[in-house]
Amino acid sequence: QVQLVESGGGLVQAGGSLRLSCAASGRTFSSYGMGWFRQAPGKEREFVAAISSRGESTYYADSVKGRFTISRDNAKNMVSLQMNSLKPEDTAVYYCAGRNLPTATMSPLTFNYWGQGTQVTVSS
Repeated sequence: QVQLVESGGGLVQAGGSLRLSCAASGRTFSSYGMGWFRQAPGKEREFVAAISSRGESTYYADSVKGRFTISRDNAKNMVSLQMNSLKPEDTAVYYCAGRNLPTATMSPLTFNYWGQGTQVTVSS
């Protein structure tokens, strides 16, 4: 069983930056594909970014491409999301997710483990 704990959310003005981190338990973290998703009030959970087990492949939603960067440190069992040039429409609860396969994917249905989420609020 893998447990994921997010941190780093908060309130930021538009144009600002935040860095989200996700700490994972378990000795096989380096074999998991990881991802970030978000859910705004009244909306469905949506894909943000994903990274393969060794970090060789990354994917981004069009809405965040060029502004967000996903990375991982397998030695520390951590995955991060650097968010720059934040916009009010980025406001949401952000979730870290892991899957039992090494590849990256955009579908939330293919992820097996989820964190509790961290709130990101971007003011205009």
